[in-house]
Amino acid sequence: MTATVQTPLLLDAVDGAVDYEGRPVFRSNSGGWRSASLIICVEIAERFAYHGIDTNLITYLTGPLGQSTATAAQNVNVWSGTASLLPLLGAFVADSFLGRYRTIVVASLIYILGLGLLTLSSMFPYLSSSDCQDTSEFIPCSPPQPQVILFFFSLYLVALGQGGHKPCVQAFGADQFDGQDPEECKAKSSFFNWWYFGMCVGGLAALLILTYIQDNLSWGLGFGIPCIVMVATLAVFLLGTGTYRYSMQGEEKSPFMRIGRVFVAAVRNWRTTPSAIAIEEEARGTMPHRSSEEFKFLNKALLAPDGSKEDGKVCSISDVEEAKAVIRLIPIWVTSLVYAIVFAQPSTFFTKQGATMDRTIVSGFDVPAAALQSFISLTVVVFIPVYERIFVPIARAFSRKLSGITMLQRIGIGMLLSAISMAIAALVEMKRLKTAQEYGLVDLPKLKVPMSIWWLVPQYILCGIANVFTVVGLQEFFYDQVPNELRSVGLSLYLSIFGVGSFLSSFLVSAIERVTGGDGGDSWFANNLNRAHLDYFYWFLAGLSVIELAAYLYFAKAYIYNKGSKV
Repeated sequence: MTATVQTPLLLDAVDGAVDYEGRPVFRSNSGGWRSASLIICVEIAERFAYHGIDTNLITYLTGPLGQSTATAAQNVNVWSGTASLLPLLGAFVADSFLGRYRTIVVASLIYILGLGLLTLSSMFPYLSSSDCQDTSEFIPCSPPQPQVILFFFSLYLVALGQGGHKPCVQAFGADQFDGQDPEECKAKSSFFNWWYFGMCVGGLAALLILTYIQDNLSWGLGFGIPCIVMVATLAVFLLGTGTYRYSMQGEEKSPFMRIGRVFVAAVRNWRTTPSAIAIEEEARGTMPHRSSEEFKFLNKALLAPDGSKEDGKVCSISDVEEAKAVIRLIPIWVTSLVYAIVFAQPSTFFTKQGATMDRTIVSGFDVPAAALQSFISLTVVVFIPVYERIFVPIARAFSRKLSGITMLQRIGIGMLLSAISMAIAALVEMKRLKTAQEYGLVDLPKLKVPMSIWWLVPQYILCGIANVFTVVGLQEFFYDQVPNELRSVGLSLYLSIFGVGSFLSSFLVSAIERVTGGDGGDSWFANNLNRAHLDYFYWFLAGLSVIELAAYLYFAKAYIYNKGSKV
């Protein structure tokens, strides 16, 4: 009788997962879409709060804070890049000390504190533009220095909270599916699609709602609403505590310590002879084929300095494999950076293009140039269900893979589409410049070029489709291809691509500005876009994207997926 009761329970148990009290969990009453859907809702709210600050930050800096456009743009780029790199710190804390659940809670509290102080700083009275004018010139006004310090302190608190929240929530959501179960494995692949869908819904809502409130009603209200939303989000997240699956925390050392120890040992033993390593491998058992062929220098970490096996002084095979798994990601990370540079263009130069064009929809109403960014989010929202319900089943019929195509194939397709979007952007800009010449508007930048802003829509749509392939593919890849204990770190590595890409984009623009405008002439990014050459810049990025894709395909073809990966 006992055996018949226990057997179904054993079959229903989820290996490597426990509940919030450390007890075994079962598929029937934990995790799955029930918990993952709740976590996706948390992400939608968090993206709404984050983009409520991010999308209109430059307007606040050049308005109430009285900064110049150049200074404000620099501050936005530095903050955005920092916010994209801080997840590395958050992931380290989560995977080494607190765990994902507790890190999410702590990060949410920091997030709420930052948003609260940001709201407070924006509610202090500040000087209007008219207070800073004299009879001869306009002097940008600036609020009291303590208010500026409070604002930037609050802003970077938000970045810090986001840095702990972002990688852990996504990894925690994916943890709700058991990769060893065929059905849940398929669901996990879908999870990354719907996760990005939710991200775009949150960003789109912020773009449509909060930017209007901030521009037309109150900055205090525009920053306060995200704060209230984050408080409600934390409450919702805590409500699901009893249904979540938690990764088992072993007694072994931090994964960072284990991997670091492998590199230290490999360097320490660099003079050890291959024959000694072979003898040690034979004594310990047969090494996996990949371990003997790939990154052989790390195999030296399997020996003590004198070539003997000394317990406590040598690394295990699993430690070495973890280190190799991390190194294996580096070529994919590096060859994704150009995509991240292209990713930064819609919010900058695409918007500058649109500002010079005819933006009239109906008589008396001009669509804001920045509003065209919503086409990226709308494209993602529309295309992800198409990808999930149509593309994947068709691809699955040919490839017989659960996900339709492999993660690396998905990333590569997006890179190709990204290169095409840059080529289209260059062609549209060439037409815009030609139109300006034909109508004699080259030296009249304040007059709109008689060319509809809708010419820009195709490049925005292609960017959105490219994101569905590459951005979602990178999320899944960096989660799936790292050891279980390092999955928060894996996702933070994915986020760091876009942080570094933001810094590289700023550096590239600065370098090209110096080179092309050094002789006193008009640079590619002249203030008068009718005399600038954004088309050259777009062709340059398209060329870089092609080179990047070639390098990516080389490394992707040689990449060996982790054993057990669903690819």
